[in-house]
Amino acid sequence: MRKAFTLIELLVVIAIIGMLSALLLPNYMGARERARDSQRKSDLKQMQKALEMYRQDFSYYPADNTFIVNNLNGEWKDTTSGSVYLNKVPSDPMDKDYRYYYKRISTLDYQLYACIENVADSDINIGDCPADFATNAGFSCTGSCYKVGTP
Repeated sequence: MRKAFTLIELLVVIAIIGMLSALLLPNYMGARERARDSQRKSDLKQMQKALEMYRQDFSYYPADNTFIVNNLNGEWKDTTSGSVYLNKVPSDPMDKDYRYYYKRISTLDYQLYACIENVADSDINIGDCPADFATNAGFSCTGSCYKVGTP
């Protein structure tokens, strides 16, 4: 008598492997989205601290998004005093050419935005991204926005 697998046994094993991978793959993809979103939130907190240091030096926040655009993935420092606010201005973890969006509301008030992939995230701010987010961030946000403001 031969000891081998029958065709039915092989088909059952293949079907079980297929069902397990169908259940696990979406969960894995969701974990990657959550990890990138966590990085975005951390980047905004880091930028928030740098903006507070800038305000301590100058008594106001930067006027526009140019400190991010001009220094993307590089150092942000004051050329006059040489004070370094960020060793590396962070960019979006999905694509290093995409940047976060900074908007000064007044000399003492600002908001920072990032596009969040996981729409089930509890930290998502209700409402859409600002109208000029796509122009200033370098891409359009298909998900929802995460926003931090003046502490």
